[in-house]
Amino acid sequence: MKFRVIGFDLARAYAIFGMFIVNFNTVFGSHTNHYGISGFLNMFNGNSSTLFVMLAGMGMSLMTNKQDYTKEEKKNIRRIISKRSLFLFIMGVVFYNWWPADILHFYGGYMHIAVLIVFLPKKYYLYTAAGVIILFHILLTVIPYETGWNFDTLMYNDFWTWNGFIRNTFYNGWNPIFPWLAYFLMGMYLGRLNWQNYTTPKYCLIISLPVYIMTFFIQTFATTITKDKDFIFYLTADYIPPFFPFMLSTASFGIILISIFIYIGHTIGESKVAMIVASTGQMTLTHYIAHLVFGIILLALITGKTLSYDLLKSAPTSPMVILLFSIFYYLFSCLFSYLWAKKYEHGPLEMMMRKVSN
Repeated sequence: MKFRVIGFDLARAYAIFGMFIVNFNTVFGSHTNHYGISGFLNMFNGNSSTLFVMLAGMGMSLMTNKQDYTKEEKKNIRRIISKRSLFLFIMGVVFYNWWPADILHFYGGYMHIAVLIVFLPKKYYLYTAAGVIILFHILLTVIPYETGWNFDTLMYNDFWTWNGFIRNTFYNGWNPIFPWLAYFLMGMYLGRLNWQNYTTPKYCLIISLPVYIMTFFIQTFATTITKDKDFIFYLTADYIPPFFPFMLSTASFGIILISIFIYIGHTIGESKVAMIVASTGQMTLTHYIAHLVFGIILLALITGKTLSYDLLKSAPTSPMVILLFSIFYYLFSCLFSYLWAKKYEHGPLEMMMRKVSN
């Protein structure tokens, strides 16, 4: 059982490292240069966030993975999850004032909806995920996706209005409930699989790897498949909008990574390095907030740039600087996690969330 936990925590640790790269590069780097080190940094776009959400779904699923809960126990678990989702939602909305690309309030939304079906058979997670994706594509035909956006500043103009907030949260924000809830539900499905069976990660790889390769080639050679510009955009869109090809590619890649980290956890899960990295994966909420505050401020001081919307129009920071800073910041985060875990079972913000929800 222990290797399973270590494997999941290693995957979480990778996901938070990817988010460091994505968010530092979003603020300071280039989003149009897809060559060299800059291209390498941009490869993390989408994949890290989607893996983060899938792992969150797995965590919720593992938390409720028993067959003989009483009605009272189910009620208590739903209450705890609902409180945690509200905690994350409120924290995310407040944090939006500093970080408009916040994922926490969306994360809270995923949890609040998913708790309604958490005790149903796992097949219903996939049915609901498919319905969420279909509903998103239906909404695309009704509401222009760019509604509310200023893509020059990457700001959402009417977020603090009722209509804008609902539209952003459910349809065209950074990680809207439709269709991003599907990643969370896919994670819940994975969490219900028997990962103690060594064949589970193997079968997940056998299924997900061909899917990822297929979508990769379709997206790479889209211009040879069709000359229709709209269809090419649909096939190759990256993160915004989250069309089905993007979701298929990132979800399959996420399953590949999860399966690999389960293998790694089984192989070297007892090693010192794995334990240090795993402790970082156990504090993703703390490190998410910390890197967007302390990490961004520190990188701004290093590069001599001022944190304002004009930063998006300035010359991008060298991708090598961003990569090296991400690595060193991550190593510092691992060290902090290891030292903190010597005394406490959960990270600082994780402790706070548990205190208000239990």
